[in-house]
Amino acid sequence: MSNSSITVTVKLFAAFSEAYGVSELTLEFPPETPVLRVLERSIAQYPQLEQWRDRTRFGLNLEFVSPDTILQDGDEVVLIPPVSGG
Repeated sequence: MSNSSITVTVKLFAAFSEAYGVSELTLEFPPETPVLRVLERSIAQYPQLEQWRDRTRFGLNLEFVSPDTILQDGDEVVLIPPVSGG
């Protein structure tokens, strides 16, 4: 086993950015971690984000992906909650 963790950049928008107070995070995860774990970690740290669990979409390196997509070292993750406006 060459690395015990991977590092990803997480871009935050809307409720996620408001909860963290920043627009970007750098996080470490074990290898073979699905992108869903990024959302789960966010909800664990900020329980008010629970309301977005079933409505958040995932972007990975500028493409929409399913929650079970495996993260790779250096990936850019975007958590995309529903937004409205005009």
